[in-house]
Amino acid sequence: MNAPARSEPFSLRRRNPNGSTKPLTGWGFRNETDRLTDVLLGSPAHLRHLSTSSLSRKHLREAPCNIQAAQAQHKELVAAYEHFGVRVHMHEPTPELPMQVYARDSSVMTPYGAFITAMANWWRRGENYAAIRTYEALGIPIYDMVTAGTFEGGDFNVIEEGCVLIGCGGARTQEEGARQVKDWFDREGWETRLAFIDEYYVHIDLMVVPVAPKLTAVCLACTEPGIVDWLKAKGHEIIDVPFQDTMALGCNFMSLGGDRVIAPTSSKTLIGQLKARGFEVAAVDMSEISKTGGGIHCMAQALKRVP
Repeated sequence: MNAPARSEPFSLRRRNPNGSTKPLTGWGFRNETDRLTDVLLGSPAHLRHLSTSSLSRKHLREAPCNIQAAQAQHKELVAAYEHFGVRVHMHEPTPELPMQVYARDSSVMTPYGAFITAMANWWRRGENYAAIRTYEALGIPIYDMVTAGTFEGGDFNVIEEGCVLIGCGGARTQEEGARQVKDWFDREGWETRLAFIDEYYVHIDLMVVPVAPKLTAVCLACTEPGIVDWLKAKGHEIIDVPFQDTMALGCNFMSLGGDRVIAPTSSKTLIGQLKARGFEVAAVDMSEISKTGGGIHCMAQALKRVP
């Protein structure tokens, strides 16, 4: 597990307003299914179970998270990445940031550098500033920062190279923030599509996550048919994740590329489908930590993927 080591001086690499920003060398990725070499995680050292979404509120009412068990589960998740040879970089943990374990939310890595998001919950807004410090330490420039409403990284879903599905539920990612991000990537020549989702589902990566080239896991029971038709028109085969599994974060997994996946043990249908297709699946118990509001995909920001 690597803590960020100070590298190059921090730089704000703002997007080119006319488009055609030059991709980085050494960091970034073209899609979410190439081989993952470097990942950014957040520490659960100061984790608390807070009311961040309808899902976390449900667990708060019925069976609050056992924090020690959640921390042990996160260690198993880190071990799974290391087993597959992925370099793990960590945000510096601080007591003021109890939800920083969800490293996908406070920033988004792109081929052009990272962009910093704008969190909806007031107790999470400091995570955005901490993310800037992490990228400074790693020597990764900042592409831009969301300023037009809230936007969280779980709603930036790279479907394939040059194509992104941007979730917009209103509670965590507002339409204003989503349209600002869409405009940036429209200008870069990407195909961008907004997905208006019910705020109950939190982020788009709760219900749609790419597995491999032209293979995507989708909860058909809660994903708008127009999105499903759009994926199929692009030639994507759909693995349907049942609604009950999806509500337990079963569609929230991490593709490592090379037919390797880290998935929650509770997602038995998805794991069975993947194994039948010849995938190597590391199944990790996330039952306690996910009560706080997110799954495996929510906890990881890919920093580098290689074809």
